Amino acid sequence: MREFVTPPPLEPGDRVAVVGPSSGGARNAPHVFELGLQRLRERFDLEPVVYPTARQSDRFLAANPRARAADIHDAFEDPDIAGVVATIGGSDQLRVLDHLDPGRLRAHPTRFYGMSDNTNIQLLLWTAGLVSYNGAQLMNELGVPGELPAYTETYCRRAFFDDRLGELTPAERWTDEPSTWWTDPTELDTPPAYEPNPGRRWAGASRTVEGRLWGGNRTVVEWHLATDRYLPESAALDGAVLCLETAESIPEPEAVRGTLLCLGERGLLAQFDGVLVGRPPTRSFLTEPPRERREAYRERLYETVVETVGRYDPSAPVVLGLDWGHTTPTAPVPLGSRVRVDPNTETVRCL
Repeated sequence: MREFVTPPPLEPGDRVAVVGPSSGGARNAPHVFELGLQRLRERFDLEPVVYPTARQSDRFLAANPRARAADIHDAFEDPDIAGVVATIGGSDQLRVLDHLDPGRLRAHPTRFYGMSDNTNIQLLLWTAGLVSYNGAQLMNELGVPGELPAYTETYCRRAFFDDRLGELTPAERWTDEPSTWWTDPTELDTPPAYEPNPGRRWAGASRTVEGRLWGGNRTVVEWHLATDRYLPESAALDGAVLCLETAESIPEPEAVRGTLLCLGERGLLAQFDGVLVGRPPTRSFLTEPPRERREAYRERLYETVVETVGRYDPSAPVVLGLDWGHTTPTAPVPLGSRVRVDPNTETVRCL
């Protein structure tokens, strides 16, 4: 195992690369893209530098995984670039990894921000010994309509400018309302409907644990289990803390069980000292069930996680419902950084 490096924090006025290593969200929703750039400038005093892939179409990006990798290499190796922000996720970034050189990225440690499909790049960075931030993505986190939530701004500011993220506290309000403003620019000034935060659920063992965060989007983790792409050796995960979040595709609890089952049967799940789960979205463009069904779905998913983790890793505390992932607001979690999970004080702190 290489010693982990946390790339240096950004400073106000720094230039940050905006790249499209996954799909063409900026071409599809330019109004959301421009709002994200505006917030980088006005809310965080950062100067976005838009790289070639950022404004390309889905068709171009799908046909050119090498170009997507080239933007990542160029951004990391440019001494005038202090951070790299992904525009949006997607569904095929796994194809980009063959064109990335972990050694080149390790030689130029730069803070990388993205989530969802960008978990692919972050799992590669983890094996290279580089901390990256699962969150602070340009369009679906910095480009939310209405006002940027104070919770998101607070934790993105820490991820940009601080040495550590500190304690992850629950947000006061949250939402998983479908993003209709993506296709209707007139709705960009209208915030989604927020609701009171139900808080986090603590389960599993009651011991305090500390270890490096590994994981990200649940689907991407499963892809790496299936392909052995940048999957660490079992010993490298000994004492780590697993973090998983689900996307707006709203997977059945049995699908989430399958991912944990694969981790368990490969002998990896038992290596983790703790498990963190982001609050799952319960509705999307395709489905918006009534509230009672959405709440029942979340309960079934939580129960499935607790049951499956308990089978393979009974000594691990489990935290359910972090404000992280595909809901709003969100805190970017530092993959590769150390985190302390304390069930006695019900705190999660990034060290």
